[in-house]
Amino acid sequence: VQLQASGGGLVQAGGSLRLSCAASGFTFSGYFMGWWRQAPGKEREFVSAISWRSSMPYYADSVKGRFTISRENAKNTVYLQMNSLEPEDTAVYYCARSGSRFYTDPLSYDYWGQGTLVTVSS
Repeated sequence: VQLQASGGGLVQAGGSLRLSCAASGFTFSGYFMGWWRQAPGKEREFVSAISWRSSMPYYADSVKGRFTISRENAKNTVYLQMNSLEPEDTAVYYCARSGSRFYTDPLSYDYWGQGTLVTVSS
């Protein structure tokens, strides 16, 4: 199993970025996929997740209305479109695989990507 996140970078407040996570080595459509982030000195926190079949999205309150998660099962890829970025969104963003519906529980994720750094300047 491999999860390769990309798309991070430096952006000014109010800007946008699109993260991608390319998955391989498993049946992608059979799993919830999630995005998590970890800011310097803080614990890893849930950002968003998407279900396997209906592609139902779930969001943390802090990103609701600004971020959009989507997936393309044919490309084994999950995306995170981030708009109206704020300095508080600065973090390393990780994609991860979950075999259960407990998408806000980090213990439900069994594989994690390497992370991609998002820096939002004020």
